[in-house]
Amino acid sequence: MLRSFAINHGRIVEDRSQDTPLAKRLSHAHWIDALEADEAERAELTRFLTDELPEDEDVEEIEASARYFVDPDGIHVHSLFLSQSEGRHDTETVAFILQPERLITLRDDDLADFRLLRMRARAGQVEVDSPESLLVTIFDQKVENLADTVEDIHLDLEKVSHTVLEDEEADYEGAIDALAKLEDSSGKIRLCLMDTQRSISFILRHLPARAPEREMAREILSDVETLMSHIAFLFDKINFLMDSTVSFINIEQNQIIKIFSIAAVVFLPPTLVASIYGMNFQHMPELSWHYGYPMAIGLMVAAGIAPYLYFKHKNWL
Repeated sequence: MLRSFAINHGRIVEDRSQDTPLAKRLSHAHWIDALEADEAERAELTRFLTDELPEDEDVEEIEASARYFVDPDGIHVHSLFLSQSEGRHDTETVAFILQPERLITLRDDDLADFRLLRMRARAGQVEVDSPESLLVTIFDQKVENLADTVEDIHLDLEKVSHTVLEDEEADYEGAIDALAKLEDSSGKIRLCLMDTQRSISFILRHLPARAPEREMAREILSDVETLMSHIAFLFDKINFLMDSTVSFINIEQNQIIKIFSIAAVVFLPPTLVASIYGMNFQHMPELSWHYGYPMAIGLMVAAGIAPYLYFKHKNWL
């Protein structure tokens, strides 16, 4: 799917006209957003390039030289964006090609950052005056969404913290599962923030010296540094809660083992008495005693109560 946008009176506006041919709409667009473009749509986009469009494997390359470079087609930036599916966060790479006349974006996922930007554009809330300004605005939107996600993770972490540290009937296995998901999401956010730092730094090096977008780019870098500190705090808290949860599970298991151990010690003396008087020897003096049976029962009861009272006195129970 190809969406085209134009800059009109300092705002980005989506061209949703169905009467104008696609080729004409694209030629007048300041931003072309390609979502899961098919072969025909990719062929349309190659009209603006001297080389072929990058393939999926090219976009996913991790080397800096493959993610940030300049060629005759423009400034290329391949940046990680946060996506979410089935309750878990993941990362998706978006390819940006910045040309003097337009910005081209290539992606395979309908990311929340772009959906929100389209909604804001329809409401006339996206103020840009050039493709460079639009590129920086997209990264600004990306960082805002990452900040909102960090806040959500922090709130979820507070709930898990209350469960682990204050709830007497806490589900520790469920807490470990929740902490593992939060740790994974935090790791994906950190990756996106680190990638954003590299992307903005690269863009800054290739913006004109007096470009108005440079100030916004520097503010984005400052916001990213703040979020990186917050993410580091979240990682520390997640690790603390994970260690605490495992410790509480170990304490519960040790308590169970302790109860079994004390029970074994309490029943050991009565078992010894019963074993002695359960032997089948012909000459046993107690066999002829009139009160031999009650005596053996009493001895077993006393042998069981004595260690129990001793453990109770030592506060082991």
